Amino acid sequence: MHSEDFDKLSPNGINQPQPPAEVSAKPPAQARNPLHGVTLEAMVTALVEHYGWDDLGQRIHIRSFVLDPSVASSLKFLRKTPWAREKVESLYLFMLREQKRPVQQRRSDSPT
Repeated sequence: MHSEDFDKLSPNGINQPQPPAEVSAKPPAQARNPLHGVTLEAMVTALVEHYGWDDLGQRIHIRSFVLDPSVASSLKFLRKTPWAREKVESLYLFMLREQKRPVQQRRSDSPT
């Protein structure tokens, strides 16, 4: 017997088969989720930069977007209100899709 074989022996001296090494063929669970790793603060900030507070308040009717708007007050409300957070996430995803579309296609889709 070789010295490596002793490592494979159980305490009673019986040779035990070694389980095969795990190979992870599955991709990470969140690989295709565009919101994975994006904080709520980053979403609100990006939306404000893209739309501005006035347009954002018209698109999503939330008081913290209309009356004395701030990122801090919006985050406080959105963390407590699931329906509002879903609307912000949805608008954020829409904004990302719009930014990925070619400029020519965006212009032809806009109402005249």
